[in-house]
Amino acid sequence: MSLSGDEAQQGLPPFPLLFGILLAFTVSVGVIWLAAGNSLAAIAYGGALLAVLFGLLLAARLRSAPVEEAAGQPDWAVTAAAIENARRAIAISDRANRLTCANESFSNWFGHDVAPHEVPLDAESRQQLIDGQRQAWREGVAERNNLRLEEGSQIFNLSIERVGRGEDYLVWRFTEVVMRQTYDGVAERISGPFGTMISRAGIELALVSPDGIVQASTPGLGERATGAKDSSLNGQEFVQLLRSDDRDRIFFAREGQQGTPQTLVHVPLDLPRTSEGLAADQAPSLMLLVDSSVGIGGGWQGSGKAAIPQLEALLSALPLGLALTDRDGRFLFANKAFLRAVERENVGLPQFPSDLVVREDKSAMADTVRRFAKGATASGDMAVRLAGDTEEPVSIGLAGVRGLGDAAVLLSISDSTEEKRLRRQVAQATKMQAVGQLAGGVAHDFNNVLTAIIGYCDLMLLRHTPGDSDYDDIQQIKANSNRAASLTRQLLAFSRQQTLRPVVLQMPDVVSEVSQLLKRLMGDKIEFAVRHDRELGPVRADPQQLEQVIINLAVNARDAMQAHADKTGKQDWKGRLTLATRRISARDVRKMGIDIMPADDYTVLIIQDTGGGIPEQHLNKIFEPFFTTKEQGKGTGLGLSTVYGIVKQSNGFIFADNVTGADGTPAGARFTVYLPVHKGELPENQRGEDQEEAKASDWSGGGKLLLVEDEDMVRAVAERALTRAGYQVTTASDGEEGLAEIANGDTEFDLIVSDVVMPAMDGPAMARAIRKVKPNIPILFMSGYAEEQLRNNIDIDNMHFIPKPFSVQQINAKVSEVLGEQAKVDA
Repeated sequence: MSLSGDEAQQGLPPFPLLFGILLAFTVSVGVIWLAAGNSLAAIAYGGALLAVLFGLLLAARLRSAPVEEAAGQPDWAVTAAAIENARRAIAISDRANRLTCANESFSNWFGHDVAPHEVPLDAESRQQLIDGQRQAWREGVAERNNLRLEEGSQIFNLSIERVGRGEDYLVWRFTEVVMRQTYDGVAERISGPFGTMISRAGIELALVSPDGIVQASTPGLGERATGAKDSSLNGQEFVQLLRSDDRDRIFFAREGQQGTPQTLVHVPLDLPRTSEGLAADQAPSLMLLVDSSVGIGGGWQGSGKAAIPQLEALLSALPLGLALTDRDGRFLFANKAFLRAVERENVGLPQFPSDLVVREDKSAMADTVRRFAKGATASGDMAVRLAGDTEEPVSIGLAGVRGLGDAAVLLSISDSTEEKRLRRQVAQATKMQAVGQLAGGVAHDFNNVLTAIIGYCDLMLLRHTPGDSDYDDIQQIKANSNRAASLTRQLLAFSRQQTLRPVVLQMPDVVSEVSQLLKRLMGDKIEFAVRHDRELGPVRADPQQLEQVIINLAVNARDAMQAHADKTGKQDWKGRLTLATRRISARDVRKMGIDIMPADDYTVLIIQDTGGGIPEQHLNKIFEPFFTTKEQGKGTGLGLSTVYGIVKQSNGFIFADNVTGADGTPAGARFTVYLPVHKGELPENQRGEDQEEAKASDWSGGGKLLLVEDEDMVRAVAERALTRAGYQVTTASDGEEGLAEIANGDTEFDLIVSDVVMPAMDGPAMARAIRKVKPNIPILFMSGYAEEQLRNNIDIDNMHFIPKPFSVQQINAKVSEVLGEQAKVDA
C-alpha cells in the first residue's frame, strides 16, 4: 500500500507509518481471534480499532488546515523591511485600494493610515494620481511628475507598477523633487581639503554674498589677505582685501605692489526661481583670484585694462620696446625697453600713445592707432618725433592683434638709448677731432710767430744787460710770449698733438710736487686732503702734463664749491677737496663692465669735491672744447678739454660723475683718471725737460747746416742763433730748394734742420729724397706738432725733433746734441 503525492499533500501519514499501523492492526486482530477462538469477537475488535484510527487521522487533518491557510498569506513585515528607503516613500495597495504595506518614509511624509490614492495633493495633482492609478491597472506601469501637496511646497514624482502572481497589487513610489541651488556645497568644499589643494596651485576662491561679504574662502586666501594661517575671512568685505595700481593691476591690500599681480574672475552663481519667489540676484558669487605665477591663460586682469601677467613677463624680457593699447587707443602695458626708448622710465606711460609725440604728430598717431585697433588685422610703421627728442624722428611699428582680451594694437619701437648715446659720442668725437685739427693748425702757425718773438727777444737780451732801460721791457715781452706758448700747448693738448716727454713715475710723487701749490690755490675755506693706496704700480706719463691735469681739476673743483656756496647763500661755508690714488686690478676692471676700457692693471687718480655736483644735462658735454658753466669772462672752456686730451694721449681714461649724499641728493663731483700700469723695465736714467735743456753739449767742433724753413721770421731767427753759435748755415725757403742744395753737391752738410709742414714739398718728403743721395746724414725736424705723432707718420732713421716755440739756447743745445751723437756713430 502506498500513498500518492496528492495524499501526502493532504496531510496523510507517510507510507512507512501506515504500513506499521496496518501490520499492528492485523497482528492485534489475529491475537484476539486466537485467544477468543471466535471470529466474531475478532471482527468486532478490528472494527472498533479502525474507528479509533480514523478518528485520530481526522483530528490531525483538522489541525493542519489552519496552518496551510496561514502559509498562503504574504509576510508584509519582511516586505516592509525590503522596501525601506530614506529618499523614497514606497507603499503597496490591493485591488480594493487598501494599504497593505508601506515603508517608514511613506508614513512620515503622508501618515500611517493613508492609502496611496488618498495622499493630500492639490486638485490638479490628485487628478493626475487617479489617472496614473487607472493606467497602472490597465497597462502595468504609470508615471506622473511634479505632484504638489495640498499644503506646503513639496513636489513629488510618482511611479506606479502592478505586481503579484495574480497582479493583484500596486507598488507606489513617491520621489521628492529637491530644488537645489548652484552653490550648494560650495562653501564646504572651498574651505576644506579641496580649497587647500587649490591654494597650493596658486588659485584662491571666495564665496561672496550679493552685498560683498565673504561667506567662505580657501585657506590660502585668508593667509595672503591677513598674513596669518588658519585665518577666517567670513564676514569681511571682499573688496577691502584687494588694491589696484594706476595700471588697474590687482594686488592683495596687505602685500601691495611688492606682491604678485592677481587675475580676478567673477563667476555668478544663478539661483533658480522657486515657489517662494527667490530671485537670481539674491545668489552669491564665486570670486577667483589667479596668481600671475600660475601658468594658465587666464585672461586680462581686473577690468581688462592690464595685460596677461605671463605676457607681461615675456614682453618685459625682450630687448625690443613693446606696448599694448586697447580698442580706444589707451595704453594697457609697456615693457622697460619701450619706456627707455620713449625716455619715460621715471614718469611712466601717458594715457594715449599720441601723448608721446610732438604736437604736429599727435593727430596722425591717434588716427593710426585707432585704425589698427578697429580695422582688419594688419601691421605697418610710421615715423614720428618724440616729445622728449624733437631733433631725430623714430620709427614706431604698429600691428593689430586679436584674441588677447582688450588688447587691440601692439606698438614696437627699438630701444635706441645706446644707439643715441653712441651717436652722441661719435658726434662729439667728430666735433672734437674737427676742432682739434683746427686747434692744431692754429697752434702750429701761432708757434711759428712765438718762435720768432722769443728768438728775437733772446738775441736782444744778448746785447742788453740787467739794469739797461730796455732789458726789463724785453724780459716782459719774452714772459708774455712764454705765456702765449702755454696757451698753444693747451690747444695742442686738447687736440692730442702736444709734445709729451713721458717718463716712468709714481703717481704719489706727482701729487707731492703740486700739493703745496694746491693748498695755496684752495684758500682757507677749503680743506685739502690726500690719500694714497699702497703698492701702486708705476705709470708712464709726462709729469708736467700730469701736474697740469691735477691743477686744472682742482681749480675747477674750487670754483664749483664756491659757486655752490653762493647759490645756497651760505656765508660760513667749508669745502673739502680730496685727492686720492687707488690700485685697480684687471679683475676689478672686468667687474666694472666698462667696454671702452681694456681689462688691465691701472693706477687711479681720484679728485673729489663737496660742491653741488655736475648737472645731469652737462655730464656729456663737460669735456667739449669751449664748454663752460662759468660766467662770461671767467672761463675759457679749455681746462677740462685739455685734461681730456692729456689723459687720452697718455693712453688713459677719465670719467666724471656725481657723488650722492645719504638723502640721495648730489653731494659733489668726482673725476676719476685711469692710467695703465707700466710693466716694462725702468730706464736707468730719466731726464726731465729742464735737465735736457740744461745738458752741457759735448760737441764744440762747429759744422755745416742746411736750414729749411718756409716762415721768413723763423728762418731768420734760427739762422742768426746758429751762426752766432759758430755753425755755417745755408738756408732754403721750402723743401724743393733744400733738395736742390743737396743735389748741387757744392757743400757737404753735417746736419739738416727742417720744418715739417711746408708748401709744395714738405719736410718728410724732402728728407726721403735726400736720404737716397745722402743715406747717413742726420735730420732735425722743427714742428709745433707732437713728436709721437710725427714719428708715427714719418718712418725715417736717424731723425731728431725739437718742438716749437724754442729759444736760442734750446736750438743751439739741440743741434750740438745731434752732431755730438753723430760724431760718436761715425767714430
